[in-house]
Amino acid sequence: MEKSNNTPQELVTQFFESVWHSPHDLDAIDNFMTEDYRITTAGSLISGRENFKNWVKGFQQLLLDAKTESIDLIFDPSQSKVVSRWVCTGRNNGLFALKPDYKFVSFTGIAIWTIRDNKLAECWVERSAYELFQQLKENSQNQFV
Repeated sequence: MEKSNNTPQELVTQFFESVWHSPHDLDAIDNFMTEDYRITTAGSLISGRENFKNWVKGFQQLLLDAKTESIDLIFDPSQSKVVSRWVCTGRNNGLFALKPDYKFVSFTGIAIWTIRDNKLAECWVERSAYELFQQLKENSQNQFV
């Protein structure tokens, strides 16, 4: 599925639907990201589309049934930048190296993408990781063993 002249909103929405909704088509990343795609997430830089695919695969193994829904999409007039405010949900399978409890979790985030050649070329992600960690830690302390 080759992408053609999608608006920034369509590009991000289709990426979320293909990659972050079941059945999680990681190969669709080839259609949405440039080959030299770069993402900064949790303060770490992941360079290259293949490395990003591996990161997504690993994350989705820790967050079962992962699903990301965009709440807001904003782009600049040149359509070279797009910002998405989103909610990600799934079941905990060992996030933050904590014991898997398979409980439903939800966290929010913001992604700022650069668009080049009608593909996502770069991204900066901030998510409510601290709050999610606290929620998971509290869940693990409240479990009866």
